[in-house]
Amino acid sequence: MVRPPLPEEVRARGRRLGELLRTARGERTVPQVSALSGVPAETLRKIEAGRIPTPAFFTVVALADALDLPLVQVVEHCTPPAIPVEGPAEGVA
Repeated sequence: MVRPPLPEEVRARGRRLGELLRTARGERTVPQVSALSGVPAETLRKIEAGRIPTPAFFTVVALADALDLPLVQVVEHCTPPAIPVEGPAEGVA
């Protein structure tokens, strides 16, 4: 069975997650974070590179915990900005 390609917004969210994790890792090496989180180093590398755009929830939780990164910050960083919706024009009944 062939999986359909992921939509661009999902791939973009994965790239944002990878960027956040890479930034939060700072001077720590991938093997160091891997040891702290229990997430295989190759998996972390792939997430940081955007090659795993939809990692498992508990993988993200383990990485966030190892990096002292609040989950709310992960959500805020990975969620695209909302597109403002225009309401009805003023004076229109």
